[in-house]
Parts: sequence; structure tokens; C-alpha cells
Amino acid sequence: MFKPAAPKFYTPTEAMQKIAAFCAYQERNQKEVEAKLRSYGLDEDEAGEIIIRLSREKLLDEERYAQAYVRGHYSNKKWGRRRIMQELKQKGLSDYCIKSGMKEIDGDVYYQNLVDLLEKKDRQEKERHPGKRRQKIQVFLMTKGYEQDLIKMAMDDLGKEAEEE
Repeated sequence: MFKPAAPKFYTPTEAMQKIAAFCAYQERNQKEVEAKLRSYGLDEDEAGEIIIRLSREKLLDEERYAQAYVRGHYSNKKWGRRRIMQELKQKGLSDYCIKSGMKEIDGDVYYQNLVDLLEKKDRQEKERHPGKRRQKIQVFLMTKGYEQDLIKMAMDDLGKEAEEE
């Protein structure tokens, strides 16, 4: 029978080496790092000291994390501003870091992402009734985090496509 491995506890020095590698692998935020350090058996003070040291050594930078997160989620996952901001707030980032990250969004590329998603969803949508079809597409785009006025503009730009088929 499979037995899960018991959690391994580290000294602050060992934990510092492990967490430095963890942070060097990809951008992390303080919440993630603190949770990882706590799983290593460190108390709040020890974890706090390591986080301060990581920040000083530029291995942990919330602003840089927010920028990388925004770039990745708006270009790869094609998420809208509202969804990205909501996710960053859930991750416990400051308003300053969130604003800094949101500057990574290029308005033209953002709108093109919206249009691409709209066209793709329009091709896939099986609903025949024009009103219901339009509503389903709008709901899909809103769950992706796009703003209502932009969705309406994109649907109008596409003209009858979203209404007729």
C-alpha cells in the first residue's frame, strides 16, 4: 500500500537554499513562498527573515511577479483585464504591484485577443437562435474577464456574424 512521504523539515539555512532555487525557477509571490517555507517546518519569524533576504537579493519581487503574470495570462490564456486583476488580488498583491503589472497590456493586442476569442467561440457555438447565441458568446467573453463595452464593440465590429449564423 502506498504511504505518502512524511513532510521533511529543514533548518533555516537549508530552507534558504531550497527556496532560492524555487524562486529562481520562475517568478513567485510572497504568499506562495511563505506557504512553501511553512511546509518546511519553519515558524513565522524564520519564514519572514528568509522572505526579506530573498527580496533584498532580488529573488523575490512582487512587482516583477505581477508583470510576468499579466504578460503570460493576457497573451497565452487570452484573459481580460478584470479576470487578471481579480486573480492578482486573490494572490495578495498590493494595488501598486497590480497597477504596475497591468501596464504590460498593449491595448491593440488586447482588443485583437478579444476579437480572436469572439470569432473562435462564434464558430464553435451550436445555438441557432440569434439572441441566445449572442448572449452565450457575451457570457463566455465576460468569464474570460473582458469588459462589457469592449465585448459589445467587438460584436458590433464583426457585424452580423454573431447574430445571423
